[in-house]
Amino acid sequence: MTTTPPPALRPETPADAEAIEVVTVAAFREAPHTSHTEQHIVRALREAGALSVSLVAKCDGELVGHVAASKVTLSDGTPDWFGLGPVSVLPAWQGRGIGSALVEACLTRLRERGARGCVLVGEPGYYQRFGFRAVPELVLSGVPSKYFMALSWGDEWPQGEVAFHPAFTVTA
Repeated sequence: MTTTPPPALRPETPADAEAIEVVTVAAFREAPHTSHTEQHIVRALREAGALSVSLVAKCDGELVGHVAASKVTLSDGTPDWFGLGPVSVLPAWQGRGIGSALVEACLTRLRERGARGCVLVGEPGYYQRFGFRAVPELVLSGVPSKYFMALSWGDEWPQGEVAFHPAFTVTA
């Protein structure tokens, strides 16, 4: 059995933008339940200066993964919550722990910045391992509750509707 060395993770640089787009397009090309706009979302977040965390993963000198996080707004006014995603790994590199490493590093950076919690839209079977869970008191309009999950780093959970950055509505 061949083992993959851990990826080298670092913040994105301006020179990474094109490679991040290539990775994101490839990662979501065959994904079900997506509008295939993830690369446009990342670009719009970057252009708006709204990427709170943006990390890349490199293996063998190749950029093979990316994760983004940006602030979200909660209708109850609770501050310091973030949205995780998109998380992208080139298909040939998936299943080797790169996505997990990116998610864990992103969550660590959010906590270091004083984040109170994080939300995402994703597959429960994957994201529950990081502590995410469906929280009935938090909703994202148009998303089934089992796919909208949250992780709190405090004792109190906000309540209400969550809004991601407007970049999440871009289509091109």
